[in-house]
Amino acid sequence: MILITDVIYPPESAKEIARRYLTAPVLPDFLLKRGPYVYATREGIQSITFYELDNARLAEGIRVLGDNMAVYIGVPGYRYEIKPYYELEEGLKMIGL
Repeated sequence: MILITDVIYPPESAKEIARRYLTAPVLPDFLLKRGPYVYATREGIQSITFYELDNARLAEGIRVLGDNMAVYIGVPGYRYEIKPYYELEEGLKMIGL
């Protein structure tokens, strides 16, 4: 499965985001990180990062990413979401198929 973090912040907060990025906790080995991938929107700077992990570590992965995202709380305009995405077979089971 994967967890995705979706982050957005205004351009004027970019320097503070970069400063805090350098102080963010090191991720544990069970999270395989891809990204962040960044682009500009009308709302500001948006980034998305993918984290692959074993299903059995979902709760732990969400906790770790929550701690990681909390480093940025207080930066003006900063918002984030952590979203779990399941493999197709797991998703089908969730809807009774």
